[in-house]
Amino acid sequence: MSRFDQLLGTDFDDQPTSDANEVIYGGLDHPEHQERVPGLVAIMNDSAAPDRERFLACLALTTWGELAGYRAVGRAAESGRLTPSSVDSTFAQLAIALGDSREMAAKKGTLAQRDSAFQALVRIADTEYFEDQLGDLMDESTVRELLADITETVTRGVNSLAGTAEAPPKFDLATQLVDLAGAVALVDGALAARLAMTVLQVAPSPRALSHAVTVLYRSTSPEARHLGEHVIAVGDERIRGMATDALHTT
Repeated sequence: MSRFDQLLGTDFDDQPTSDANEVIYGGLDHPEHQERVPGLVAIMNDSAAPDRERFLACLALTTWGELAGYRAVGRAAESGRLTPSSVDSTFAQLAIALGDSREMAAKKGTLAQRDSAFQALVRIADTEYFEDQLGDLMDESTVRELLADITETVTRGVNSLAGTAEAPPKFDLATQLVDLAGAVALVDGALAARLAMTVLQVAPSPRALSHAVTVLYRSTSPEARHLGEHVIAVGDERIRGMATDALHTT
């Protein structure tokens, strides 16, 4: 049995499994996952190991609130490369792992490092696709810590959408930026509405407009009401209905 199969191909009842995620999420309920951490760190840092194994090791360490996992996420983001793996949707999966690690990070005292890893991902959210994950995965305390970074990323993204960047985005950047604004609404509804408005003024796609409704549910600020009126004015019938319902609910 390979070392990977021992670590992520064997569940905590010592039964073989082909589903590494079963082991990763099973580890959240089994303190003995800690015994597998050194081996997973070794795999993640082994340049000769298969990309898939290195990536799954990173996911496990991150989900389990381990400092080594958080540092690897930061390195992947800051290097601009899909490391430790070239797996599709790498950054979205790393964001999910970060989101799922909060309770474990609180137990292990690594919440600050978790925030730093989220910060690294936020800073590349104007160039890398997160599959509608990043904005929804940050809790209120993390968003509060990262308000300045989120604002800067949205500003860069808006410049890209407006055509002032060197290369246009290859994914639905507008919606991703609006989702970041939706996260901001957890702590500052007025700022969230302003950020969403800057996006919609340059890229008022139906999808981005519909995602902006999240801000309307989370904030009763005058800025949010102004955003809602804008969404109603430019959206189609479905979106107008969504925005109207949100404004009447809050």
